[in-house]
Amino acid sequence: MDRQGTPLVEMRDISIAFGGIKAVDHVSIDLYPGEVVGLLGHNGAGKSTLIKCLSGAYQADAGEIYVNGARVDIRNPRDARALNIETIYQTLALADNLDAASNLFLGRELVTAFGMVDDSAMEAETRKIMGRLNPNFRKFKDPVSALSGGQRQSVAIARAVYFNARILIMDEPTAALGPHETRMVAELIQELKRQGLGIFLIEHDIHAVMDLCDRAVVMKNGQRVGTVNVGEVTDDDILGMIIMGKKPAQAY
Repeated sequence: MDRQGTPLVEMRDISIAFGGIKAVDHVSIDLYPGEVVGLLGHNGAGKSTLIKCLSGAYQADAGEIYVNGARVDIRNPRDARALNIETIYQTLALADNLDAASNLFLGRELVTAFGMVDDSAMEAETRKIMGRLNPNFRKFKDPVSALSGGQRQSVAIARAVYFNARILIMDEPTAALGPHETRMVAELIQELKRQGLGIFLIEHDIHAVMDLCDRAVVMKNGQRVGTVNVGEVTDDDILGMIIMGKKPAQAY
């Protein structure tokens, strides 16, 4: 893909420490429109901590964050959302007893002129956004507890996209899904790319990164080992980066 122009996100020289231990040590990454960048590494490598500085869950001790070329100060998740940054956690943060529309608008319900919750309008908007993302979705009346893993991911993604996300952080979106559900999520991600969103994918599964990502960033002990174009490396190259901290020739 073409990476000319201004990145959606640049995180420059980010550092953060907890109790004197550097969880992230001078790490820089970027993300362009229509791109998926995977972040890999063992537990404790620093990938989740780094990305939480972008989502507003943590504040970096040092470094700078740029969104669309402008330096920004992200102090909390509200600041991140105001910059069209949305996070989809592995738990998906869905209310199991509510249907898709109620989950999509949870906390941001549409209301009538009389101040009543407008269920019809919310369902119509949900059908519209699902038509863009997952035309095969049909279970609009069912509680999300009755949906499959891939369908639940659809609801969580639709919620983010409806509220104008341009930068999406996804935490292991295919974990514990079967092959069919994994394909469904892969198709959703491809559709988001076509719409120009940029996605950071936090992953442990090398195969998922090879299938879903354009680039991969590998971290180890709080530092960036390297960044590679997924189409130019093998699974073993990335595995060597994770385990040995060894960069293949194509890393930059």
